Amino acid sequence: MEHVRQVLRVSERRVCLVLGQSRGTQRYQPRLASDEVGLTEAIVGYATQYGRYGYRRITALLNRDGWVVNHKRVERIWRQQGLKVPQKQPQRGRLWLTDGSCVRLRPCWPNHVWSYDFVMARTHDGKAFRMLTVIDEYTRECLAIEVARRLDADAVLYRLTELFVSRRPPDYIRSDNGPEFTAKAVREWLSRIGVKTLYIEPGSPWENGYNESFNGKLRDELLNGEIFFYSLKEAQILIECWRQEYNTVRPHSALGYRPPAPAAIAVIPRGPGSAPLRQDLWADLTATLT
Repeated sequence: MEHVRQVLRVSERRVCLVLGQSRGTQRYQPRLASDEVGLTEAIVGYATQYGRYGYRRITALLNRDGWVVNHKRVERIWRQQGLKVPQKQPQRGRLWLTDGSCVRLRPCWPNHVWSYDFVMARTHDGKAFRMLTVIDEYTRECLAIEVARRLDADAVLYRLTELFVSRRPPDYIRSDNGPEFTAKAVREWLSRIGVKTLYIEPGSPWENGYNESFNGKLRDELLNGEIFFYSLKEAQILIECWRQEYNTVRPHSALGYRPPAPAAIAVIPRGPGSAPLRQDLWADLTATLT
């Protein structure tokens, strides 16, 4: 605009008329908010700390810290700083019956449906280790991540016993058809406790979607970015720290960008119509630990 005025020696009004631009737009001077610099630093700091969070989760963290800001402003600064939003997970289909109903039982209250699965990783020396992840599908809380070189049916029983004693057994527990989950001892023990099992169809991991999604976040946000140099103990400590952060800090989109643990603590752990756990079952659980 200024170049045209200087070369042709015409008024600003004439140039705006020819170009079809409002004079108010031409004379507008952008004004940065007084907190723009501090907000930008906070966004970059969170993006550095949580490298796999998108701008919506960053907005939830900022609001929790006291910033009065919406996701549109955060997105603008996010793009100005050249930050990248993590790619979304591909959508998967579900297994449907001929009557149009979905096979997968949906969780309706806390402690209604738990799910568990295994994740594989390696320490820096190339040795493999396994992780048993257990989540509450309704609250999205990660109840435990058991880390060991070897995890068999006995290890599954022991970890579930600890969780059942501390949290009370769920109504259902979902898993794939791995030998650790379908072992006779595991099925008989769960039946004796009163926990119903939900086994997904072979080759249909989307039926265990809540746990598969959690395992993807675990690998994406922690395992892919960590090199466990020293020992299995280092992996156990770092993974447990990430689990605590996932439950208490990380905003979850399905929970209105709140972390899972506060919601899980604030509600009653048994669903409607659930009978209280009998004392003989508590004794059976405790006996398993010993």
